[in-house]
Amino acid sequence: MRRRTVTPGGGLEEVLDNLATAPAAREEAALPAPARPRERERERDTLQTEFAFELPRGYVDDEGHVHRSGTMRLATARDELRPQIDLRVKENPAYLSVVLLSQVITQLGTVTDVHAGIVERMYATDVAFLQDFYRRINSEGHTHAAVTCPLCHGSFEVDLSGGRLGES
Repeated sequence: MRRRTVTPGGGLEEVLDNLATAPAAREEAALPAPARPRERERERDTLQTEFAFELPRGYVDDEGHVHRSGTMRLATARDELRPQIDLRVKENPAYLSVVLLSQVITQLGTVTDVHAGIVERMYATDVAFLQDFYRRINSEGHTHAAVTCPLCHGSFEVDLSGGRLGES
């Protein structure tokens, strides 16, 4: 089964066109190449630890700049344990997600020092998006899913992270 990745901003039509018009290219790609097994081995040995996202609304900083794109890293056991001893979480257990997200978001637009105060000032829609994104990357380890086209029965991969709420 050959997988293709479809990212936000198009590409699905291109994949469908390629499926319909390029059977010879598929046959050629199926031929073994000397470098292919090594490439696959390297892919298996690497672990993606950071994932890009785009907030549905965006974080507005003190100067009024909107920051929508960012990256989140995989959580460690320490990341999940640390909020349990945080006094803010002890006083209000709902604050746990704020502390946890502030630890795993590595960048938000041009902001590289993401702390709990920044997550506190985000819109509820964005926090809900980030909580869902956190669950997806930490439970599956990726944001891609293998799908099958109901029309042509071709298999390919889709990026579930999407660019905006509703695109995932």
